Amino acid sequence: MAREILAEDIPKIKRLLSVVFGKEEFTDISRMGGLTNHTYKVTMSDGKEYVVRIPGEGTEEMIVRSDEKISTKLACDLNIDAEMLYFGNDGSKVTKYIPNAITMSTEHLRKEKHILQVAEIFKELHSCNVDTGVSFEVFEMATGYEKIICDNNVSMFEDYKEKKAEVMQIKCEIDSAINIKKVPCHNDPLCENWVEGNGKMYLIDWEYAGMNDGMWDIADVSIEAGFDEECDLKLLTAYLGHTPDIIDRKNFLANKIYVDFLWTLWAKARVPYDGQPMEVWAQERYARLKGFIEDYKKL
Repeated sequence: MAREILAEDIPKIKRLLSVVFGKEEFTDISRMGGLTNHTYKVTMSDGKEYVVRIPGEGTEEMIVRSDEKISTKLACDLNIDAEMLYFGNDGSKVTKYIPNAITMSTEHLRKEKHILQVAEIFKELHSCNVDTGVSFEVFEMATGYEKIICDNNVSMFEDYKEKKAEVMQIKCEIDSAINIKKVPCHNDPLCENWVEGNGKMYLIDWEYAGMNDGMWDIADVSIEAGFDEECDLKLLTAYLGHTPDIIDRKNFLANKIYVDFLWTLWAKARVPYDGQPMEVWAQERYARLKGFIEDYKKL
């Protein structure tokens, strides 16, 4: 189903087109996907296609756009994202449209060829030896989201303190067993952020990118694409270059726990802006988080 084009976005889109191209008229426009931003595919009079992003309400509380710009530029330099033409201080963005683009779904990403492409892109990103200077401190961010939740009087789960303590205990165990190296990470590789065009895979939307344990990206894409054990094994083996051992498996599962812990809180913090759908999303992630904790205890 086509998404609604918001009338209030049209003047903003025209201003951006004028800044980038010196002309504001377009011949066609359609709304694209996205949880919080308003993103549009725009066709100009010469037939060339571009993507224009208008930042969503409340994103300024949760995203440092100057940091996102740094990570986006790195991705473009590595040729794993579409070419960026403009990035505004408020997070407005214009990029080239990926030709013959197919946005990945869970079914797409579970195909072996795409699993291998995902692993290769993450290996390239995580081994680029660049320190972006952009921090992605999961538990500091969680504290920030907790404050937004509290300040906006959003209800919290009754057993949240208990489950948070279990998450922190798992973190202590992993931190004592592994010397984790921080590398550039995307940190939000949901299916809609993977696009295939002319046989090449791209990873887009670097809002939450920053220095993190590379295993976070691997765990996150597994969650978002609904991988089963067979897909997980293919992904981990391709990414690591060897069959995962017990420590690899523990770190992988621990990062699944961290992912659902953080994004549960993110969704709760979005409830004042996006309403009940985010509350439902938070509940789904929280239930899965508790399942992952139980799985970890069995390893």
